[in-house]
Amino acid sequence: MDYLGGKPAVREKLMAMLKGEGSERVELFTEELALDSLPLECVRWDGPLALMQVGKIEHSMEGCACPMGAVARAFLNRLAVGDGQWVLVDTEAGVEHFGRGVLEGVDAVLMVVDPSYDAVVLAEKAARLAQEAKKSFGVVLNKVDEKTEPVLKEMLAAKGIEIKGVLPHSPAIARANLLGGPLDAGALQKEVDRLMGGIRGELGRH
Repeated sequence: MDYLGGKPAVREKLMAMLKGEGSERVELFTEELALDSLPLECVRWDGPLALMQVGKIEHSMEGCACPMGAVARAFLNRLAVGDGQWVLVDTEAGVEHFGRGVLEGVDAVLMVVDPSYDAVVLAEKAARLAQEAKKSFGVVLNKVDEKTEPVLKEMLAAKGIEIKGVLPHSPAIARANLLGGPLDAGALQKEVDRLMGGIRGELGRH
């Protein structure tokens, strides 16, 4: 969002878009974007991997995150992904991004579900919203153990929700996350590799 002039500039463009001002259509991005041509001030590369962030709330009373949602939506709609390339969009928990139309430019939706009733209810709602948007939907079970995993699977199966992967609870990862350290897949490497293979297979069908 800073690359586009910051939040005020983006908001001004969005207001012009809503009002239909000018003889030409106002757009946040005027041309197709390729991963290898993204501005260096917007992306950090580590070998073949790149990280981007649409923006974040920095100050109190700054207003809603709606402009960031609009930027994400416009960016994904303009992004050209080549053969062997794929993009993982990590959204905030919840279904706000469904309402903001971020799903327009994606191929599939993968939701992380922790072992809680609230997470199951939210997954059911997300599945319905994904179906409305004509996007495939699946979930990854997270932080489960031998007691919670079968219960969670039964609850999701009853709602017709497909499980794409299972990540069991890991005390080592939980501790590293608590301390703000790097997360090492360690014993979960096989599950992570299996999940990644499933994601690639899903994207290969689109």
